[in-house]
Amino acid sequence: MRLYIIKIGGNVIDSSEKLQEFLKDFVALPGYKILVHGGGKAATKLAAEMGIEAKMVEGRRITDLETLRLVTMVYAGLINKNIVAQLQFRNCNAIGMTGADGNAIRAKKRPVKEIDYGFVGDIDESSVSEQVIKTLLEEGLVPVFSAITHDGEGQLLNTNADTIASALAVALSGVYETSLVYCFEKKGVLRDVDDDFSLISEIKSSEYESLKGQGIIAGGMIPKLHNAFEAIKNGVKDVYIGKAEELSTVNLKVFGTRLIE
Repeated sequence: MRLYIIKIGGNVIDSSEKLQEFLKDFVALPGYKILVHGGGKAATKLAAEMGIEAKMVEGRRITDLETLRLVTMVYAGLINKNIVAQLQFRNCNAIGMTGADGNAIRAKKRPVKEIDYGFVGDIDESSVSEQVIKTLLEEGLVPVFSAITHDGEGQLLNTNADTIASALAVALSGVYETSLVYCFEKKGVLRDVDDDFSLISEIKSSEYESLKGQGIIAGGMIPKLHNAFEAIKNGVKDVYIGKAEELSTVNLKVFGTRLIE
């Protein structure tokens, strides 16, 4: 059976119009599917209203206790339940999830080295309870995961949504023919970030280092593609990166950039 794991970010979540269009395409995907979402601007906006300072180091959020409470409310509450409700409206029997629900994803608090990231969870494919998720899928449910996990000792943890999607894909690739799809604001991997017509339609793992060396793959795309090729190396059939508005329900192979072994 085919399984699609789709990850969406703030550019979709923050726009009602884009979210509705995406969900229509998501529901139309055949086979089993899982949706993973980040947080968008809602957490930052609410933090400002509550007087909670956003602390960032090299683009990564420091999650102190106040921030953890905030992102749990927004990610696992407001955003997650809105998406679930919209999917139910489209006759898609979705179920909102954190890693704590059903012990689906257990994380480890990131160890303190040069920087203390606070209540941030690190995971890999061994963190995922594939049996729990398999049971949900085969009962006809569509899991919608927010970026919140737990450590098994009563502590919730803020966890990168890209990493959650990758870990789910690797863990479930032994059970299903799994495709991992990252949806973001660009058409895919571009030779020139300012030129949407410079899309690279396919990248093999052997080409990745060369493109990185040329500076074509840079910045935030480096960890995204690193995770993608690690997923492929560990059994995921293929990984796609592209624009949410262009998610193809007919043939995913025409969507964005396809990453292969």
